[in-house]
Amino acid sequence: MKFYIGTDHAGLELKNWTVALLQSKGHEVVDLGPYSKDRVDYPDYAHKVALAVLEDTQAQGILICGSGIGMSMAANRHEGIRAALCHDAYTATVARGHNDANILCYGERIVGEGVAESIIDAWIAGSFDGGRHVNRVQKIEVI
Repeated sequence: MKFYIGTDHAGLELKNWTVALLQSKGHEVVDLGPYSKDRVDYPDYAHKVALAVLEDTQAQGILICGSGIGMSMAANRHEGIRAALCHDAYTATVARGHNDANILCYGERIVGEGVAESIIDAWIAGSFDGGRHVNRVQKIEVI
C-alpha cells in the first residue's frame, strides 16, 4: 500500500516513527513534511496530503498533529476526501469499512506508538464494506 504522510511540529516524532513502521511492513511512504520541529501551520500539510491522495486515488493518507482534530478538519475541506480521526483500532476499522475513509488522522498527544501501530494495522487490514454504506458515503460527497 502507498501512503502520503504529513504532520505539523506537534506530531513530528510520531510521524517519523510511523514512516519507519510502514516501511518496515513493506509499504511505500511519501513524506510530505515537515522535517524539523520548527513551528508550522497544520492546514498547509493537511492540504498537501489531501491533494496527493486526490491525485493518486489508489493511495491512502496519514495526517498527524497534536490531537489529530485540526488535521482532520482541514483535510475534510477537500471534496473527495474522507479523513477520519481515529483513537483506536475499532475506529480505524469502522472508518475504512463504513465510511470508505482515505486519510487516517491521529494525534501524537493522544496515542502512543503501541496504539498507533494497532490503528495502522486495522486501517491496512480494512476495506470499504460497500452495501448499505455506499448511499451514505455518496450523501457525504454531495454535501
